[in-house]
Amino acid sequence: MDLLSGTYIFAVLLACVVFQSGAQEKNYTIREEMPENVLIGDLLKDLNLSLIPDKSLTTPMQFKLVYKTGDVPLIRIEEGTGEIFTTGARIDREKLCAGILVDSRCFYEVEVAVLPDEIFRLVKIRFLIEDINDNAPLFPATVINISIPENSAINSRYALPAAIDPDTGINGVQNYQLIKGQSIFGLDVIETPEGEKMPQLIVQKELDREEKDTYVMKVKVEDGGFPQRSSTAILQVSVADTNDNRPVFKENEIEVSIPENAPVGTSVTQLHATDADIGENAKIHFYFSNLVSNIAKRLFHLNSTTGLITIKEPLDREESPNHRLLVLASDGGLMPARAMVLVNVTDINDNVPSIDIRYIINPINGTVVLSENAPLNTKIALITVTDKDADHNGRVSCFTDHEVPFRLRPVFSNQFLLETAAYLDYESTREYAIKLLAADAGKPPLNQSSMLLIKVKDENDNAPVFTQPFISLSVPENNSPGTQLTKISATDADSGRNAEVNYLLGIDAPPEFNLDRRTGILTAVKKLDREKQEKYSFTVLAKDNGMPPLITNATVLVTVLDQNDNSPIFTHNEYNFYVPENLPRHGTVGLITVTDPDYGENSAVTLSILDANDDFTIDPQTGVIRPNISFDREKQESYTFYVKAEDGGRVSRSSTAKVTINVVDVNDNKPVFVVPSSNYSFELVLPSTNPGTVVFTVVAVDNDTGMNAELRYSIVGGNTKGLFMIDQTTGNITLKEKCVVADFGLHRLVVKAKDLGQPDSLFNVINVNLFVNESVTNATLIYELVRRNIETPVTQNIEPADASSPSSDYVKIVVAIVAGTITVVLVIFITAVVRCRQSPHLKNAQKNKQNSEWVTPNPENRQMIMMKKKKKKKKKPAPKNLLLNFVTIEESKADDADNDGNSVTLDLPIELEEQTMGKYNWGTTPTTFKPDSPDLARHYKSASPQPAFQIQPETPLNSKHHIIQELPLDNTFVACDSISKCSSSSSDPYSVSECSYPVTTFKTPVSVHTRPTDSRTSTIEIYSEI
Repeated sequence: MDLLSGTYIFAVLLACVVFQSGAQEKNYTIREEMPENVLIGDLLKDLNLSLIPDKSLTTPMQFKLVYKTGDVPLIRIEEGTGEIFTTGARIDREKLCAGILVDSRCFYEVEVAVLPDEIFRLVKIRFLIEDINDNAPLFPATVINISIPENSAINSRYALPAAIDPDTGINGVQNYQLIKGQSIFGLDVIETPEGEKMPQLIVQKELDREEKDTYVMKVKVEDGGFPQRSSTAILQVSVADTNDNRPVFKENEIEVSIPENAPVGTSVTQLHATDADIGENAKIHFYFSNLVSNIAKRLFHLNSTTGLITIKEPLDREESPNHRLLVLASDGGLMPARAMVLVNVTDINDNVPSIDIRYIINPINGTVVLSENAPLNTKIALITVTDKDADHNGRVSCFTDHEVPFRLRPVFSNQFLLETAAYLDYESTREYAIKLLAADAGKPPLNQSSMLLIKVKDENDNAPVFTQPFISLSVPENNSPGTQLTKISATDADSGRNAEVNYLLGIDAPPEFNLDRRTGILTAVKKLDREKQEKYSFTVLAKDNGMPPLITNATVLVTVLDQNDNSPIFTHNEYNFYVPENLPRHGTVGLITVTDPDYGENSAVTLSILDANDDFTIDPQTGVIRPNISFDREKQESYTFYVKAEDGGRVSRSSTAKVTINVVDVNDNKPVFVVPSSNYSFELVLPSTNPGTVVFTVVAVDNDTGMNAELRYSIVGGNTKGLFMIDQTTGNITLKEKCVVADFGLHRLVVKAKDLGQPDSLFNVINVNLFVNESVTNATLIYELVRRNIETPVTQNIEPADASSPSSDYVKIVVAIVAGTITVVLVIFITAVVRCRQSPHLKNAQKNKQNSEWVTPNPENRQMIMMKKKKKKKKKPAPKNLLLNFVTIEESKADDADNDGNSVTLDLPIELEEQTMGKYNWGTTPTTFKPDSPDLARHYKSASPQPAFQIQPETPLNSKHHIIQELPLDNTFVACDSISKCSSSSSDPYSVSECSYPVTTFKTPVSVHTRPTDSRTSTIEIYSEI
């Protein structure tokens, strides 16, 4: 009875102490792995703080979480409401309680201070961490190998390695399954006295090693959580001869105690096991079970032969106070003996106490700052003293070393509140260094000390005042860094540090300026550039050293004055202009643009050409370049000089740029034949030459460049039998078909070489004489044949004379004259019709061209012969004089049954109006670019005398540019004028060309010749010999 009354009195006294100290405890239960911002509890309601009678509180009720500096709290508390929420830190029960036994409960503790001091409470909150099923059970290995004797009886059991699951309770290992047991084996699960589930393999049928010695199955382990987690391992059973007696431990459970300072190698216990078998089956092997923790395996060593357990590494009771060692003894069989060794590590006083300071008032650089007006009992920090040792070695007391106006008030067994015990006076003592001492009750006792700094803060109530609220000043640009601009000053009515004024630049101040913190001198730390920024407006601050500091601001306006510090700037370091070689003198080459970022006269720029270059002139103001010379690309392709730009500053500045004028080629050179060298040479062709063989190569050159020098070859005359063909690119003349006897003799080919110049191509022709024969026995005779062939129309080959009668020749002449007259009349009529239809279009085109702002090259008028009908006549030799042009009319009737295979060919010698080779007319306005060069027109000013250049996309050719004569399908029109001027395939994408078709008149009579043909055709061929 006395004992009960004493206990009751002690409880009442303890409750009074707790009430007086304002200490409370609260327990919550939370699950691990909870997401962020989950509400756990409400301290205001749970502690019934809302029932506290209203008091005149200096500040609203506040809940402050007290934790060690550097720790990451798992929960947070709303300071105003007391609601407790989870944080982003992961709550992992297996990590928080790693050293606790699996079946033990896991707690997480924090302290919360309830402020202000009028209702102060310190609440210790304990969170019970509930386990969730976040870990799957795992076998120690993915492949489990066991050996079973072949004479194992049915229902024999063999232990399998147990799976490990860090989770607890229902979330731990609950069930094992055997997959693909093949009805030979089964699986059973037994529960050990420690509550662990151990799988056992059951033999369900007799085994015969000679029939099958290996079985492969799978073992699956499952926990009981939701969602359920599982894993599998491969079970490989080997059938072997067995041992029928298992080892037996003398003691199945042993408990020993050993001090934590026991040296390495100290014996913990000696295990004894016996086996009734003899020989190899009686040899016992001791080993730790896989259920033994890794820490225990690291600290202890088990002799596999003797069973002696010794210390392998130094023990630490504070790390793990006890260890469970499950030892297995095996004689090679499948059912080892089990013995549990429980090792308790006893404590010694080897740990000094620790002092943990958790600030309620946040420190500044490790120092707590208190106002000298702080009230009594102001809570400063929660002091927690701990000792890792146990029992009396872990009992710790805490105190200060000298008298200070602060005290330690106990709230829990090992926690104290540091609070003010008297009023503070800044004038008498400005700071305190409190030495906290903690000592344990061990023998001998161990102690620890820690310093806590407290500074007393002076009150501040006056802000600084500027002598000038608005400061305006000017400074020339290009100043030296560090130039002093002005001195700013302000005064403060306070005293001491509260009266000390510091000067600062506002957040809007540019980096070009600096303000001395003490003196207020404003300097320009960088070179100012008016061209980048002319005015700077920013604020300056005057801040005293009070806590909290008081601040006043003023506005500063800095104006930067201009200097001639910038040279003129060209838009390009190097200018490249492209002009045609036929550009007239004093035409416009291009425009150079220069800028100067300075202001006024400093930015007025004058341009000139250096080194007294008389070939070109430049306008000093507009920058227009004009030539004083005529261009000829074949003599000089480019001109280079330098242009100087000089400003109008008092000390002028200048810069130069390189100008390159590239002369663009104009197609003004005809191709020139190199091989053959003349019209009077010949080449021998053997009759045995195979078709496709190159018998001769024509070579021509062109003094122009680019496309103007690229040549195409074609046969435009002769080759009456179609025996030869020419490659248009290489000029190789090849044999088309095998030569026969009728092909022997001299063959004349008129070869044309034309360039691909734009917009007008130029051409030249030459005679290529090929002599088909076995050899050349009389060269003089062949040259005579060549000479005669030159005077013969191109459609005729040198053959034996026809022994026709004079009357037949007379008929041929008459037919030829009639056919020629009809043909000339038709040509004149058709040409006149075409010109009449074309005139309105040409006038409109000319008018549009004059109104166009874009000046384009105008090719010269083209000539085109258009004919509608051709007559069939007999061929007759023409007079032997040098003919400039020939018109050949062919017609045959394939469907005429009476046709004897002969056809009529009419050769009309004509004199065409001379067609001059038109050159590219660039006009008076050059381009400053070539087709594959960059467009420099964007650098030209609108005030320039040169018109703006506008490159228009290529447009489809319309009826204004081409007139197409539609012929019947059974007719073919072939016309060869000066490089086919109206061909749409060679149109210049940078210009618009026009074509005109003058009438061609025929002045000479015609001659008629016969030639074989297979189809009904009407052809007019016109060839020009140069």
